[in-house]
Amino acid sequence: MLGTFQKSHLRIEVEASGNAIADSLLQSDKLRQWLLPQGFSAGLPEQLHPGLTFTTWLGPVAIQHQVDVAQSNGLRLLLSQGIDGYHEWCWGEGWVQSRLEGVSLLPLNLGQSLTLLRLREFITKA
Repeated sequence: MLGTFQKSHLRIEVEASGNAIADSLLQSDKLRQWLLPQGFSAGLPEQLHPGLTFTTWLGPVAIQHQVDVAQSNGLRLLLSQGIDGYHEWCWGEGWVQSRLEGVSLLPLNLGQSLTLLRLREFITKA
C-alpha cells in the first residue's frame, strides 16, 4: 500500500443519547444519510453485524470495510484498499469517540474530523 502511516484519536460531545448515536452508526440507512456524498455498495443489511463486508467510495477511491465488532456501545471496522488499517468507534450518553489508524494517501485526520462533525450535525437535527 502506498501512503504514510497515520493515526488520529478524536472525541466530541454530542447532545444525544447513547442509543441515538448507536442507531446512527449501526443502522445502514442512517449511516448512508450522514456520510453523503460517500457512496456505498448495494445490498447492505438494515443493521451492521460482525463479518459483514461492504465498500464505500470517496470519489474514485474505494475503501473496503469489514465489520469486526458491532455492539451497543462500539463499532470496529477493518479497512483495506484506499486505507489499510482500522476505524474504531466508541460512544455513550453525550459523547462519541473515533480512533483511526492506517496507511493511506488520503488525509485521514481531516476526513475523520469532518466525519465526526457531520455525525454530530445529523444526530442533533434528528
